[in-house]
Amino acid sequence: MFTQPPLGYRARVHQTRPESELIISFRDWFRQQRGAAEPTLRQYTRGAAALIDALGPDPSRWKAVQVREFTLDRSRHCGATTTRHLVTSLRAFLRYLRFRGLCSADLDQAVPAFAHWRLARLPRCLSAEEVERLMAACEGSSPRRRRDRTIILLLVRLGLRASDVSQLRLSDLDWQGGTLRVVGKGRHEVRLPLPQDAGEAILRYLEGRSLVHSWDRVFIRHIAPFKPLLSAHGVSGVVKRALRHAGIQSPAKGAHLLRHTAATEMLRHGVPLHRIGLVLRHRSLDMTAYYANVDVALLKQVAQPWPEVNA
Repeated sequence: MFTQPPLGYRARVHQTRPESELIISFRDWFRQQRGAAEPTLRQYTRGAAALIDALGPDPSRWKAVQVREFTLDRSRHCGATTTRHLVTSLRAFLRYLRFRGLCSADLDQAVPAFAHWRLARLPRCLSAEEVERLMAACEGSSPRRRRDRTIILLLVRLGLRASDVSQLRLSDLDWQGGTLRVVGKGRHEVRLPLPQDAGEAILRYLEGRSLVHSWDRVFIRHIAPFKPLLSAHGVSGVVKRALRHAGIQSPAKGAHLLRHTAATEMLRHGVPLHRIGLVLRHRSLDMTAYYANVDVALLKQVAQPWPEVNA
């Protein structure tokens, strides 16, 4: 007798289905050529797999109109962030196929652009008073509170990404030189000065954390099994929990909120934009210019008065 499959059955079957050779080669190429991290690779291959499922396993038969209709159809059921990620992953996959000569030229141009204005709104950040409340919410002597406080200090003082924190290793800490090595996007490596309070917080946390002999990672789970925080989601979870305990209402809840906060605080203290860009490891000054919007007082000075209309 036929019975209804349990909820989520199809999703589980899709997740456990073997990957095609094309997806595997794309992921390996993107890892080697771009130095992409595993979360990025999963995002890109997810979009590529969906495209193959929709249009078939032979990219040489794909048409521009099919790619465009697929993208538009998927975007109708996704939010803005998911749609933006989908567009990026599809274009990267189609460029890879073109590089290998497996699809028609410029098929990536069939993916419609996602309308997004980077400088259209003010950066989402916390005030100095809210940062103090956030730090106070993590005060305590337990290993978890020491870990959470250390993570938040690194995010708000150095503007690190969540992935930077989750991948941080003991060998990245140069205590004698007072620096911190960060390997970011595209395997771009820099050394940043380690603030005094952040360095002391790391030492206190390492003194009281559980012994994990087989791992070089700085931050680990506070409950068994004691293993490293595997992804940026664990770091963002720390920030979300601290915001909730501090009673802070913010439109953004993840670790990137504190990266924005670090940048805006540097700007308010007179740090030039190009130096802020160096700390944040931006590839262009245009990305750092986003934070110039936070200086509302200066914006009011340069804003032109609205012309009067004579009736």
